[in-house]
Amino acid sequence: MIDLKLLRDDPDVVRASQVTRGDDPALVDEVLDADARRRSALTEFEQLRAEQKAHGKKVAQAQGEEKQALLAHAKHVADRVKALQADADAAQAKADELLRRIGNVVEDGVPAGGEDDFVVLEHVGTPRDFAAEYGADFTVKDHLELGEGLRAIDTERGAKVSGARFYFLTGIGARLELALLNAAVDKAVGLGFTPVITPTLVKPEIMAGTGFLGAHADEIYRLEADDLYLVGTSEVALAGYHSGEIVDLSDGPLRYAGWSACYRREAGSYGKDTRGIIRVHQFHKVEAFSYTRVEDAQDEHRRILGWEKEMLDLAELPYRVIDTAAGDLGSSAARKFDCEAWLPSQQRYLELTSTSNCTTFQARRLGVRERTADGQVRAVATLNGTLATTRWIVALLENHQQADGSVHVPVGLRPYLGGLEVLEPR
Repeated sequence: MIDLKLLRDDPDVVRASQVTRGDDPALVDEVLDADARRRSALTEFEQLRAEQKAHGKKVAQAQGEEKQALLAHAKHVADRVKALQADADAAQAKADELLRRIGNVVEDGVPAGGEDDFVVLEHVGTPRDFAAEYGADFTVKDHLELGEGLRAIDTERGAKVSGARFYFLTGIGARLELALLNAAVDKAVGLGFTPVITPTLVKPEIMAGTGFLGAHADEIYRLEADDLYLVGTSEVALAGYHSGEIVDLSDGPLRYAGWSACYRREAGSYGKDTRGIIRVHQFHKVEAFSYTRVEDAQDEHRRILGWEKEMLDLAELPYRVIDTAAGDLGSSAARKFDCEAWLPSQQRYLELTSTSNCTTFQARRLGVRERTADGQVRAVATLNGTLATTRWIVALLENHQQADGSVHVPVGLRPYLGGLEVLEPR
């Protein structure tokens, strides 16, 4: 959740953030009202508690009718104390509930608007001109046609076994996914990240703490019998890794690279990207995750973006970097940069990586704090970013296809594929 002190001291900043996100700024005033009622009740509560203590001494010294009158008054005060405590608790609960509905305060410079209002920051690489290479009659194959030719992707049997939007990666397809993920782990380890195989089932308080049980809760699989959630990213488990702890950031950020299976219901995506493995219910991903001091968060965000770009360069993919608009950030991010690779078969860009600066939003909910040099305890900042995922296979096959249906293997991935330079159709 956001910092209540910020909301009290500078509510206009939070209102402006809500407007930029396309959310309701009136929530700010509702929180302030509930907080004021809580503080008023507590003030009166403390005053009556002091009166209650002083009254107790008088009762002990009184006799006869005076004592009876004092006892009656004492009962009235006690009832009022209980009522004020209940009022304060109710106002606190209301303020907390409203606070959880307010998204993180967006950074200065984040574009306003929704999904289509992003700003392109840069283009890297040039999409291939297949007509110039192979002639005007050449037809670009999509990743599924290429994958089936390589016997790398099997969506028919995936649907037979598990239903729509499931698949098997077989042979070189399985090896290609492992190559991408292992390359990502090697990159992370070389940068000082600790590799982690994370749980893919988490408790409700961990899922809620990361901000994923808000507007997009219908994207998440829930196991009702066990009251557990399947994660859509290892970010969730890694955010909860230090929950309730005071971490030591005196030597710099704590960095983890989480490898996990990921699950998404894809609710509301009916009819979108139904062919192949672009939008699926299960995939694998290596996620960079950092705990940092608040002052270092923006620099760490740019570093993670740089490392994502290095991975895309290793895969020799043309891509663009976008600054995501506020209405498409999700509740926990204050800023998000996406890298989108060119998809030749659809003549559009496809998101492959995303990196978010969540500032203290998740850490406040999960109780992750640090002790500063002057002894103060405060919330840390959390950041995350994709280093590789199954979807990369889509862009890799399409951008590196050759006229005969074979696929060029980027030089940086060859060591992870036994030195293979070309994937041959079978």
